[in-house]
Amino acid sequence: MDSNHQPKGQGRPSELDDVTTHDHNQVMSKVGIADLKAHLSQHLRKVRGGRTITVLDRDTPVAQIVPYDAEAPLEVRRATRKPRDLRLPPPPPAPTDSLSVLLQDRASR
Repeated sequence: MDSNHQPKGQGRPSELDDVTTHDHNQVMSKVGIADLKAHLSQHLRKVRGGRTITVLDRDTPVAQIVPYDAEAPLEVRRATRKPRDLRLPPPPPAPTDSLSVLLQDRASR
């Protein structure tokens, strides 16, 4: 038998073994926000292991958590304006009842 077709566990792995052992790093997981919050450490372990996680808000993708790549660091861009040049929005005309807003939002889901 030639070296490319040796049985599993003997000498050089077959192409199938190579795909099986390396393909798991390319799998993308999907997770809801509540599950992400409840199991953040568990999901981050998966990301450290090479997985990409898509974060869903009611079945709508809103973000991806990807493994950090030290060879392609984050780009830091300079600000285009100075903070003193930014204007704050006007205050709301009336106080907001956060609880009623939350309850309305939950009722609409």
